[in-house]
Amino acid sequence: MFQKFYKIRQLLYKLLKSEEAIKKNNILTAKLLSSLHSNMQSSILNNIQIAEYKVFSQWGDDGIIQFLVNYLDIDNKVFVEFGVENYEESNTRFLLINNNWKGLIMDGSEKHIKYIKRDNLYWQHDLTAVHAFITKENINSLLTKYGFTGEIGLLHIDIDGNDYWIWKEISVINPIIVIMEYNSVFGPENPWTVPYKKDFYRTNYHHSNLCFGASITTLCDLAMKKGYAFIGCNSNGNNAFFVRKDKLKRLQPKSIKEGYVYSHFRESKNQRGDLTFINGQNRIKELKGVKIYNTRRKQLEEI
Repeated sequence: MFQKFYKIRQLLYKLLKSEEAIKKNNILTAKLLSSLHSNMQSSILNNIQIAEYKVFSQWGDDGIIQFLVNYLDIDNKVFVEFGVENYEESNTRFLLINNNWKGLIMDGSEKHIKYIKRDNLYWQHDLTAVHAFITKENINSLLTKYGFTGEIGLLHIDIDGNDYWIWKEISVINPIIVIMEYNSVFGPENPWTVPYKKDFYRTNYHHSNLCFGASITTLCDLAMKKGYAFIGCNSNGNNAFFVRKDKLKRLQPKSIKEGYVYSHFRESKNQRGDLTFINGQNRIKELKGVKIYNTRRKQLEEI
């Protein structure tokens, strides 16, 4: 029995070491890809998607972020990201490990935050992980409480709900780069966001899971008011990138029409919670009659 247990333990240990080796190889490959960005700089300045690659980000955002932080003049190498879940898949994890930035991450799940604090990277880097359900009422006090104020390098908001309302409210930090998840289903013309509710949860708001966040138009309107230029979206059509205008250098701002990317991932659900894989314009049809907030008219309307 002991020999059997020992063999199983050794096998699991080898598998663990194999996963660690894969992660290290991925990081090394990403470093090499980043070194090639300088040779493609003029092209990337016009199309940030050329810089894409994935290490820990869900899609190719790691590559875009690496290009931006290496190209832009950023003195305070600090990031803030919330909606990180267990932080295994996020847009700032590679920035933390590869560039050794300081960061604040927040998530509404206490279980996720405990998991992060058990990870070796938590003692290896200057990372603050906070359990908090983010609202427009508490965001500035949370940032201040944990010592994140003034100019920072990067802010990423991805909470599948009140994203627009939270960014609109933030006043105690002044990020150079802002990454906002947008809802591609809302299209490139509608100035829409979900109505603000402190406890907004996308599945409760509509069973399809398709009514969340804000449209690219609404986020670009807000970005302009806050002094940011829209420089494009990732190629999968879920994250929009903004750079503060005084730090833009030769990055080329995009119109909404030029920069918008229509997503093709299919995450719709039925009332039982099963994936239905609705695609294309059928996704917005699924939301017909759902209440949405028009940020230009400043009123509720129905899709």
